[in-house]
Amino acid sequence: MSRKKNISRRQFLGQASCAAIGSTAFLSTALNLGMINTAAARPHIIGNNGDYKAMVCILLAGGADSFNMLVPQEASEFADYQAVRGSLALGTSDLLGINPTNTPGRSFGIHNGMTSVKNLFDAGNLSFVSNIGTLIEPIIDVDDLYSGSKQIPLGLYSHADQIMQWQTSVPQSRTAVGVGGRMADMLKDMCGIDGVSMNISLDGKNRFQAGNTVIEYSIANNATPDNLGFEAPPTWWPNRGYLTQSRGQVVNNMVEDVYSNIFQDTYSSLTRQTVESIDLFKSALSKKPAIPVTFSEARLSQDMRMMAEIISVQQHLGNNRQIFFTTFGGWDHHDEVLLNQGRMLPILSNAMGEFYQAMEVLGLENDVVTFTISDFARTLTSNGNGSDHAWGGNQMIMGGAIDGGNIFGQYPNIALNDALNIDERGRFVPTTSVDEFYAELALWFGASSNDLSYILPNIGNFYSYSAGSPPIGMFV
Repeated sequence: MSRKKNISRRQFLGQASCAAIGSTAFLSTALNLGMINTAAARPHIIGNNGDYKAMVCILLAGGADSFNMLVPQEASEFADYQAVRGSLALGTSDLLGINPTNTPGRSFGIHNGMTSVKNLFDAGNLSFVSNIGTLIEPIIDVDDLYSGSKQIPLGLYSHADQIMQWQTSVPQSRTAVGVGGRMADMLKDMCGIDGVSMNISLDGKNRFQAGNTVIEYSIANNATPDNLGFEAPPTWWPNRGYLTQSRGQVVNNMVEDVYSNIFQDTYSSLTRQTVESIDLFKSALSKKPAIPVTFSEARLSQDMRMMAEIISVQQHLGNNRQIFFTTFGGWDHHDEVLLNQGRMLPILSNAMGEFYQAMEVLGLENDVVTFTISDFARTLTSNGNGSDHAWGGNQMIMGGAIDGGNIFGQYPNIALNDALNIDERGRFVPTTSVDEFYAELALWFGASSNDLSYILPNIGNFYSYSAGSPPIGMFV
């Protein structure tokens, strides 16, 4: 095989940006025209009262070094791993062995701070998806990459671009519409009440949940029926009730007015929806059952606890489908990779384990799927004390409906002479696209094959709707 074309990283990234720009205008138009499909789509079938599904997206912001989350342990591969990673390599005592059912002849270990993840994997409730990343079209190997014939994601290795593209799955465009938002655009007819969005964020506004017709509903992880909405005056104020009533009347007058200015009218409409949603949420949360699971004090665990509580009252919100989103940031480890991972990976693992336990208590473990995403993976080689921006990496997917205990996709050969390795730093061309991952999630969630071209404009480059088999095969 011929080796890598003599091209600088700066030239490569410059060509990547130029290649993407040509399709941006067309893609923007296509996304808007895709709404025609929404209007013309047949209503999605809603089953009985048990027909509930939810997705939970955890964004590991900053670009997680995922080749220390999942490590090859077969003797020769582990030797390559230690040689390439150098000071960033984990030792055998730092790993928890796992036995994937679909990787004959290869053994793996996960970081020893991820005990809950190991237990979920061993129990068949969690799998990894390996060497996954943003792609516009398939790229077979490094020679295919440097041939100049392939479209390359806009702003490759850029935090701003890659964190956006993982949420929109449109790597050739800086679009504001996200995958979860487009799913909600297509499937909102499966929810019986319009007052509360099926997209609920524990991290404020985000790209993933922004649709053309659906926006996310943001809520804090300490929300209760008593603290939702406007902050009440102190209880010791003698005119507390009058002030609360007066403020409510002012807000009602504002939202009930008819405005000639389109921006004022839109703001008024959104404010009205927010007030109505608050009332619905208050009523629903007042009915939440006790969930006898102890969640740790870490913010991610508290976010997952809040999601579990909302899921427990979904029937009162009228949502047969829900998409949740949160961010666990701080993964940009150009320094102190091992120290930071030793601190952060247990937080992630514990939160996932606690949440799965809560779903089991609610009897919904087969109806809720949780997955991680991140900007990109990181270089295999060290920059002296940390790792730098790369491309394809490893992610997790969890749920009772998952074909657990597997590593889906293609875990690459860690040796630097691998055909997928872009340069001497150990950056891999992804072999599984973000589109394939989201397409399988969407199909499980209730989308039809006809919906996929709107939800994922590039999916036709990776998956045939008439294939008769799923894009990856992650579900039982």
